[in-house]
Amino acid sequence: MPSFIIEGGHRLKGEIIPQGAKNEALQVLCATLLTSQPVRIMNLPDIADVNNQIRLLQDIGVCVSKNAPGDYTFQADKVDTAILHTEEFLRCCGSLRGSVMLLGPLLARFGKAEVARPGGDNIGRRRLDTHFLGLQKLGGKFEYDAERGVFTITTEGLKGCYMLLDEASVTGTANIVMAAVLAEGTTTVYNAACEPYIQQLCKMLNKMGARISGIGSNLLTIQGVKELGSAEHTILPDMIEVGSFIGMAAMVGDGVLIKGVAYDELGIIPDTFRRLGIDVQRKGDDIFIPRHERYQIESFLDGSFMTISDAPWPGLTPDLLSVLLVVSTQAKGSVLIHQKMFESRLFFVDKLIDMGAQIILCDPHRAVVVGHNHKLPLHARRMTSPDIRAGIALLIAAMSAEGTSRIENIGQIDRGYQHIEERLNALGANIKRVD
Repeated sequence: MPSFIIEGGHRLKGEIIPQGAKNEALQVLCATLLTSQPVRIMNLPDIADVNNQIRLLQDIGVCVSKNAPGDYTFQADKVDTAILHTEEFLRCCGSLRGSVMLLGPLLARFGKAEVARPGGDNIGRRRLDTHFLGLQKLGGKFEYDAERGVFTITTEGLKGCYMLLDEASVTGTANIVMAAVLAEGTTTVYNAACEPYIQQLCKMLNKMGARISGIGSNLLTIQGVKELGSAEHTILPDMIEVGSFIGMAAMVGDGVLIKGVAYDELGIIPDTFRRLGIDVQRKGDDIFIPRHERYQIESFLDGSFMTISDAPWPGLTPDLLSVLLVVSTQAKGSVLIHQKMFESRLFFVDKLIDMGAQIILCDPHRAVVVGHNHKLPLHARRMTSPDIRAGIALLIAAMSAEGTSRIENIGQIDRGYQHIEERLNALGANIKRVD
């Protein structure tokens, strides 16, 4: 397994362009199954999860043409549904969380789908109930083979209905919307996720001929159509990578310009970093982070302890809490990081504590960080990345630490960050990939 060797203390300076959004890419790739016509997708990130999703599509017969780096055309006119039952295909599904979003498109267009229980990050339980309940209400019939860990769903015809989702699941909403666009009649989805990724998916589907209204809200109305056609779609910059670069620039930057961030789609991300005392400067559609000798965590208006917590959009994405936590370790002041959605996502803090960070892990969901105010630098350590977001947080910590660190299991980081060591080394970092 590859590892990163990181020599800490090198300052970052220059410009960097964020990759295309990983979470959006996984959704729109699945949507190409809804039509036999070509669909062109641009700004696809060159990362493990996206490349594996593309291979899954190829495995079932989707024709994939590469026009340029990050620019692909997909045509699902010769899909072989028999491959869905093969052990090799199911094994590939089991290693990729995004494979669950194949269910909706396959069910809507071919009347059946089969996927293995999906894998992904080791961040605690991640329920699939919203996916299954939504597809069942549309007319899908589920069977689960516990011995093989395989879900099978069939239908004799999907029919639109009203549904109130039990949670505002992003991937669950995506699956339901992709199935509903080809269902008979009208589907109304209340408590739908409304993240920019879902908005982008809906806009792409409308370009293909779908009839979706309420985009950007938690109430979606989908008028079913008989078929969809071709379209072109450009993926947004990855807001999680933008936030990761803000955190890096704050801790070890000497003036970093993050280009083309789609600022209006970032929600409260910039203001959340400002609450930690980070000077986030908007320059058109770019963000500039100057060098920070010090940054001080704010208090609430009544003087109470600052708390940063995740929430469904337009709240703060949980994917950035790991980065915000690491940035807090060198701030002046204290902050409570409250991770509400996943019970195992904060367990990586023991590695930061070993590096000298002052963190109290209250329970699986809450951690109090007492900032060093840059008076006590972190110490280099040997670590293992447990998931994508903890991995990038540990990389930021290692870049700011004294000495040389080693991060193992960096395949987790590769799943979400495109050629990350090459791009950061171009800014002045010293990161080496080794076997």
